[in-house]
Amino acid sequence: MPEPADPILQVALPLPLPRLFDYAAEGAGAGDVGRRVRVPFGPRELVGVVAATGASDPAAPELRAILARLDQAPLLHGELLESLHWLARYTHAPLGEVLATALPAALRRGEPLPDTHSWAWRLEEAGATGFTGLRAGSRPRRLAELLRDGARDEDALDALMAGWRLAARALQRRGFVDRIAVPASELAPAPQPGPAPNDEQQAAIDAIAAEDGFAPMLLDGVTGSGKTEVYLHAIADCLARGRQVLVLVPEIGLTPQLLQRFRARLGVPVHATHSGLNDGERARTWAAAWRGEARVVVGTRSAVFAPLPEAGLIVVDEEHDGSYKQQDGIRYHARDFALVRGKALGVPVVLGSATPSLETLHNATSGRYRYLRLSHRAGAARPPEVRVVDVRKRPLDAGLSAQMLEAIGAALADGGQVLVFRNRRGYAPVLLCHDCGWSAQCPRCGTPEVGRPMTVHAHGRRLQCHHCGHRRPSPPACPDCASLALQPQGVGTERIEEVLAARFDGVPVLRIDRGSTQRRDAMQRLLGELGAQPGILIGTQMLAKGHDLPGLTLVCVVGIDEGLHSADFRAHEKLAQLLIQVAGRAGRAQRPGQVLLQTHHPDHPLLATLIDGGYHAFAAEELAQREAAGFPPFAHLALLRAEAKHAGPPLAFLQAARMAFETVRGPSSGDDAAPALSGPMPAPMPRRAGMHRAQLLLSAEGRRTLHAALHAALPAIHALPEARKVRWSLDVDPVDLY
Repeated sequence: MPEPADPILQVALPLPLPRLFDYAAEGAGAGDVGRRVRVPFGPRELVGVVAATGASDPAAPELRAILARLDQAPLLHGELLESLHWLARYTHAPLGEVLATALPAALRRGEPLPDTHSWAWRLEEAGATGFTGLRAGSRPRRLAELLRDGARDEDALDALMAGWRLAARALQRRGFVDRIAVPASELAPAPQPGPAPNDEQQAAIDAIAAEDGFAPMLLDGVTGSGKTEVYLHAIADCLARGRQVLVLVPEIGLTPQLLQRFRARLGVPVHATHSGLNDGERARTWAAAWRGEARVVVGTRSAVFAPLPEAGLIVVDEEHDGSYKQQDGIRYHARDFALVRGKALGVPVVLGSATPSLETLHNATSGRYRYLRLSHRAGAARPPEVRVVDVRKRPLDAGLSAQMLEAIGAALADGGQVLVFRNRRGYAPVLLCHDCGWSAQCPRCGTPEVGRPMTVHAHGRRLQCHHCGHRRPSPPACPDCASLALQPQGVGTERIEEVLAARFDGVPVLRIDRGSTQRRDAMQRLLGELGAQPGILIGTQMLAKGHDLPGLTLVCVVGIDEGLHSADFRAHEKLAQLLIQVAGRAGRAQRPGQVLLQTHHPDHPLLATLIDGGYHAFAAEELAQREAAGFPPFAHLALLRAEAKHAGPPLAFLQAARMAFETVRGPSSGDDAAPALSGPMPAPMPRRAGMHRAQLLLSAEGRRTLHAALHAALPAIHALPEARKVRWSLDVDPVDLY
C-alpha cells in the first residue's frame, strides 16, 4: 500500500492573487486553520493565515516549510472566519487580502496578540509635593490636580481634559507622574441615569429588546429625535444579558463625543477603534474583543471586523454615510457586512439615520427590514424654520449674501451660535489670471480636455490638489502672460473664516474641516473652546454628522448649487441627506432654530420637495426615478476600473475584459439575463495622480446574475496579458461611479 501523504498547510497570503499557497509544516492539522504563520515567499518573508489543510502530492516538487506558527490558538475562527470567506466570495477578492484587511496592522506584521489591560496615570510622590510649583492654570498643573485624588484611566482623562497627553508626557519627564497598567474591569464607572424615553423611543427600545435572533431594523428618526438614547437602552439591555455590542460610526470626529456619553451611561469600559489611534491601541481593542473582555466596541468602518464571541447586538449609526464604503483595497461596505455578520451571529442589527440610504429605505418599506420611526424631536426641541435665500443678481461677500450676514449678526446678538456650512475646504477652489484667463491646474490629474483646478490654501500662498494631494506654492505672476492679476475665484472655508473674523471682531470664529482637525482630538478641542458662548462655526460635512450642538440657533448653508446639477445618479440623494443633516444641527435644545439655504436656483424641484415634504417625500420621488432608469436599488452594479501611466493600456484591458464577459455566461443564465455592459470608457475623472483611468460598468436586475457572470469571467480576466500592463480593481456595489 502507498504511504499516506503528509499533511500540508494552505496559506492565504496578502497578495493580489486569487489562490492559496501550499507549505509543509510539522504536525499540520485542522487545528491550524485560522492561525497566522510566517512563511518564505521568494526572497521575502510574509505573514499569512492558514485557510485550509490538505495532503501533499507525492509527484509535486518538495514544498518549502513554514518558518513559524505565530499563534497558540487560531485568531480567526468560527463566525468571523466564515463571514470573511463570504466577503471574499462577494467582492471576488483574494482571500489573503480579505483576511489581512480584517486584522489590525500590528497583527498583520506578525506581532503577538497584545495584552489587554488598560492604562492609567497616577501622581508620584515627587509630583504630590512639587506640583504646586507649576504655573497656575497651565495644563500640567491642571492634570496634576486631577490626579491628586487617585489614578485616572486614559478614557476618563479624555473626557475631563482636552490635550492632557502632552501635559502627561511633560510631567512624566520630571518624574511627577507615571503610566501604569490596570485591569479594564477596575475602570468601570458607575452608570449614570439618562432622560426617560418618550413613547416613540420606548416602542423602539421594546422592539429591539424583543428580538431573539437575527433581525435587521431601520431606526428612522428625525434629527434630534433621540436615536442615541434608543441605542443606549438597547445596549444596556444587551449587557444585562451578558452579551457584547458593536457600534459603528462614520467619522472619527463623532467617536469622542459618543464615547463620553456611552462611558457615562453604561457602567462598563467602552473600547474604541479608529484610524486616529496608533497600531498598538487598535490591536489591543481587537484582542480585547477576541478574548470577550470588550463588552462594547465603538469604531469606524474597520471596526466591523472586531471578533464578537458573545455577540448580542450590532448598531450602525448614520447608516447612509458614504464613509462606510472602502474605496481602495478590498472594496467592502461596512454596513452591508455588519448585516451579514448579524445574520451569521444570530443577533439584531439596528441601522440608524435621519436620512436613510435609498437602498435601506426601500428594504424597510418593502418589509425586508423592520421599520422603526421616531417622527418627533426629543424633549421640547422643535424642528427649525427653513428659508431659501435667492442670491441671483445680488452682491456676495466671500459667497455670503447681505441677508445671511444680517441673520448671523442677529443670532450672535441674541446669544446664539451660528454654523456656516460650506462643503469645500481651502481658501478658494481655483486661482485665475484676470488678464488672460489662465488657471492653476494639477499637473498630475488634468488632461488637455479636462483640467482639474488646484485649490487655493493659506490665504493664497499655497496650491493643493484635493484629489491626489499634490502641492506647490502659488506663482508670483501668471505663467502665461506674466500678469500680476492672479485672483482666487470662488469660496472655501478658509476665505469665509477670514471674512467673518474681520466682520464680527471679538466673536470666536472657528473653522472645522480636514485642514484644522488633523491632530488627535482636534475637533473635540475646538468645540470645547467654543463651549456655550456665542460664536461662529465654519465647517464642511464633518460637522453635519451627528454632533449635538445645543447652543446652535442658526445654520447658514452656502454653495449648494454644485450638487443640484451633478451627473452622478446619487448626487441628489447625497445633497438631500447633507442638507437635512446639517439643518438638523439647529434648534436641538430649548431655543428655536433657523436654517438659511443660499442658492441661485430657488425654484429647483429638489429644494421645493425637501422643504414642503421633507426627506421621505424626496425619497419616494427619487426611488420612482431610479426604478424607471434601472438604477440601484432596482439593479445591481459592478465597476471594473483600470489605470496606467498612458491612456491606451486601461482601455485595451477593459476591452479584453468585455470580450471575456461576452464569451462566458453564468450558470443557468440565458443571454437575455446576462448583465448589461457599458464601456469601456474613460472614467469621469480620466486622470488622477499621473494615472490615466478607464472603467467598464456591469448592471443586472438580479444579484445572482451579476455574481454568476463575475465568477465565470474573472479567471479569464486574471489571465489576460493586458492585465499585467495595468493596475485594475473590481468594485461590487459601487457607491459612486468616479
